Amino acid sequence: MTTRPPLDTRERILAAAAAILAEDGITARLTVRAVAARAGVSIGSMRYHFPTQQELRDQVMERVGDWLAPTEWMRDASLSGRERLLRSLRQVLARTGMGQQARDAMVAAVNAFVAVEQTDQVREAHLSIERDGQRRIEGWLNTLSEEGLLSPDDVPRHARFLGTVLNGLSLQRAFPAIDALTEAEEQTLQVAVSAVLRIESNEA
Repeated sequence: MTTRPPLDTRERILAAAAAILAEDGITARLTVRAVAARAGVSIGSMRYHFPTQQELRDQVMERVGDWLAPTEWMRDASLSGRERLLRSLRQVLARTGMGQQARDAMVAAVNAFVAVEQTDQVREAHLSIERDGQRRIEGWLNTLSEEGLLSPDDVPRHARFLGTVLNGLSLQRAFPAIDALTEAEEQTLQVAVSAVLRIESNEA
């Protein structure tokens, strides 16, 4: 029987922080003492690897995002850049679910970030999610930029635009749906991708 090698200090800290968020909610406070005790490391070691709570939270959310939406196939040369971007957006949107699942997700988000006192830990938690979403979409667009499908200078603003489109479609999924919601949603994604990759057609 093979045994897994022990996690290094940084990984133990990330695992401990993720466990606390899983148990106490996404806005749970990640105090140095609590995370260090959970990870079995010293406070000094905690501060060495993660000088601030925001850095720790950002890293945890990045790991969770990588697990939920892996991006390796963005470099699949058998698909066009447009199709790869569309698939990436659909993958994120699929996590919202439909109908009651989408409503539950929206209620959870409102309860966590809107219908609560806007404390530092609430703002930090939301900032981590926003940063990870922006980083992830920028990663997709940087890949396409390397292939000449859009200008590198446009990547940050296009990533914010696509993130806003995803937020809007996620919200729409929580409302009573029209029969053609899926079709309308796909059309919206198609228009959004066309806007982002418009430089390709302009230079053709």
